[in-house]
Amino acid sequence: MGADPTLQNERSKCMTENTRNQDILTIINPRRLSIIVFSLFFSWLLALPFEGRILYALTDYYNISAKSFVFGTMAAHFAGLLACGFFVKNMRTAKKLMLFSIGFCLAASGVFFSPPSFLWTAALFLAAFLVGCCVAAWGFYFKGCTPKNERIKTMADGLIFSNLLMIILNMTAIHISPYIGLGFSMLMLAAAFLFALWLPKEEVVEPSSSEQGEIYVSKISPLAFLYLFIVIITINSGLMYQVQGPAFAHLEWLTSWYWAVPYIAALLIMRNLSRKTNRAYILYVAIAMIGFSFIAFLVLGRSWVDYLVVNTLMLGACGVYDLFWWSILGEMLELHKNPARIMGIGLSANILGVLLGGLIGNAITVAGEQSQNPTLLALGVVCVTLVLLPSLHKRLTTLLKDHIYLTAITEIPIQEQDRLLVEFNIMEKLTQREGEIAALLIKGKTYRMIAGELHVSENTVKTHVKNIYSKVGVQSRTELMHLLLDIYIPFAESETP
Repeated sequence: MGADPTLQNERSKCMTENTRNQDILTIINPRRLSIIVFSLFFSWLLALPFEGRILYALTDYYNISAKSFVFGTMAAHFAGLLACGFFVKNMRTAKKLMLFSIGFCLAASGVFFSPPSFLWTAALFLAAFLVGCCVAAWGFYFKGCTPKNERIKTMADGLIFSNLLMIILNMTAIHISPYIGLGFSMLMLAAAFLFALWLPKEEVVEPSSSEQGEIYVSKISPLAFLYLFIVIITINSGLMYQVQGPAFAHLEWLTSWYWAVPYIAALLIMRNLSRKTNRAYILYVAIAMIGFSFIAFLVLGRSWVDYLVVNTLMLGACGVYDLFWWSILGEMLELHKNPARIMGIGLSANILGVLLGGLIGNAITVAGEQSQNPTLLALGVVCVTLVLLPSLHKRLTTLLKDHIYLTAITEIPIQEQDRLLVEFNIMEKLTQREGEIAALLIKGKTYRMIAGELHVSENTVKTHVKNIYSKVGVQSRTELMHLLLDIYIPFAESETP
């Protein structure tokens, strides 16, 4: 009997799609592709539903208040972040949800070309919920397309590019037309949809052997503590939106573009810091910057110079802390088989803090209280975070000790890594090919990268890795790094005069 023509057509379509996706992935590697998709849809989120200047420009055009929209969309976004991890279980489902969410947000944005009506509220709230799901679902690509020790750079790049695009959208909406800004934001979503079509359906980074199906009870405490810390410190962000921002509304020409500049600068600095830099001290500096920002807001005037001081301190600190907890969440993705759940729960803390701070700031503004009240509240929040930070650092260090070791191994000079591998090969009698693969493993290379450099198949690499682990007596890349550290640290201490 001949083959079913329908089945042949389906197979042909699948092969064509796989070939096309593979061609794209050879041009844009999966890590960069995931950053592009994130940057495009996240810029829309920042420019429209999440305290976006496009939304404010549209409501100002029709002389209506944006407050009800702002708080409602934050609540919907919060719900979307929390909900996603409970019905998205794998990367294939994550991709489908992201495509659906981006497509719906694109259609929902079109509603705002019509006059205000109930459709505005429905479209905005549903879009905010779905984009929350989209951000959480992206956690699969954050984990599956970026090696563990590179996630801080991936996150920094995503936040930098999305904020640059947001600045362009804001300036267009404010200085040209809110509808042109809205149209440009829809183009961002359309581009995000097209690039998302090429996202892989399976992880391209080696899964961690320490990955767990559920989070152990002993690990809940650091997660809960991190959640509490994020909620508390981001209350100041909500106060900034509702208290500091409106106070400088008359400087529209400056606020439309400079608002995110210190934030981007802080991300660039943190991204490119040496691994030897103690970031804990920078976190304390950032907390102090938040406090000085509100003190400056209280004692200074409302000129453009005063705005530069207040905004630079506040947004610079926000850049430091946003990258801090985004990257920590990136490390925590190894603790659970469902990255969307970890991402969603972790980022919902950020939204909850901003929402609470915004509601408090709005209540103070409506009540007509004196300007020092939000400043005193902000300083109180700063004091609480200063108390919490040492304990948080201790808990995270215990939970993410693998990350500390990965940092330590990269600090070993290249010459020392080579020397250790030579000794390592002699001791454990690795073959030359196994030694080459071991060297690439400790440098954070994925199986695909190693296969490309050595011109072999991924299955061949996996077989060699199994042999290396078997000969050495380890079960994962992390344990391999630990073994090298056990060799290096005593040697380094013995060489110290």
